[in-house]
Amino acid sequence: MDITIKELNTTPTQLTFFLLTGVPGLEDTQIWISIPFSFMYFLAVLGNVLVMAVVVCDRSLHEPMYLFLAMLALNDVLLCTVTVPQMLLIFWQGPLAATFPACLTQMFFVHALFLSESAVLLAMAFDRYVAICTPLHYTSLLTGSLIGKVGLALIARSVAVVTPGVLLILRLDFCRSNIIHHTYCENMGIAKLACNTFTLNSVYGLSAALLTTGLDFVFISLSYWLILKTVLQLPSKEARAKAFGTCGAHICVILIFYTLAFFSFFTHRFGHHVPRHTLILLANLYLLLPPTMNPIVYGIKTKEIRMRVVGPCSRTLFKSNEIAKNRESKIKMRLK
Repeated sequence: MDITIKELNTTPTQLTFFLLTGVPGLEDTQIWISIPFSFMYFLAVLGNVLVMAVVVCDRSLHEPMYLFLAMLALNDVLLCTVTVPQMLLIFWQGPLAATFPACLTQMFFVHALFLSESAVLLAMAFDRYVAICTPLHYTSLLTGSLIGKVGLALIARSVAVVTPGVLLILRLDFCRSNIIHHTYCENMGIAKLACNTFTLNSVYGLSAALLTTGLDFVFISLSYWLILKTVLQLPSKEARAKAFGTCGAHICVILIFYTLAFFSFFTHRFGHHVPRHTLILLANLYLLLPPTMNPIVYGIKTKEIRMRVVGPCSRTLFKSNEIAKNRESKIKMRLK
């Protein structure tokens, strides 16, 4: 490995692999850090798979709100699966080698899935806006064909925005090192290893983020502001409290998603005094924390999904208790 690094320091070359080292400065504690991350990943996959299964299997839930929930759940599973298993492998076994094509592929999917997550959250906010603010137009506006077009549009947007970033990486020459102090491959982590200027990469990444996820956040904020404005005009205190509870939980999840993402995004470019291990942990949290929380907030707060998940479990538990009681009573009768 030393020979490879030395050669990279002398002449520009095309790398064949990168070495992902994990969280710098916390190598001795990475095995302990893996415990909460493993638990969160398990919850994220289990919760989102349950949401998808309920929506897919129950035809009565094939409506816009639930279809968007299923889209979000699928995106969440993919988003955390692209990074977390590799991160855990690094925490358990040490630095991991990733080929150049594999690294670019991971980078593509990390950024594309993040963009599609933001787009689905925007679509869900619009769905709630129409349902609460203009309920009479809900069925005419949000049709099945529109949901399909939204799904295709968010995929197309992600591919169109992320692909130029990957092509900009390909134009770079690497002569410094092939070591990435991170748990996964991301745009600036790779670009900073180049021996020629990566200003264009940084400018494009910043512009793309502001014009996509930045605008998404603005429109989501506007949607929920109009929703809350409408909710305040409801005559029933009970209805207002219920709407505030639901919207409040949604807003908290959205704020966590965008706050962690933008903090990580900007500090990678401008936060030269922020400890590197803090940057890496935040970069992992903003990809894992929302997928963990989304099925809890959106799934449990949605009565129809909650009843279909909790209901069978409750009935099974009730039947088990009844069987146990019957057996106990039979035993008592025999003893008498």
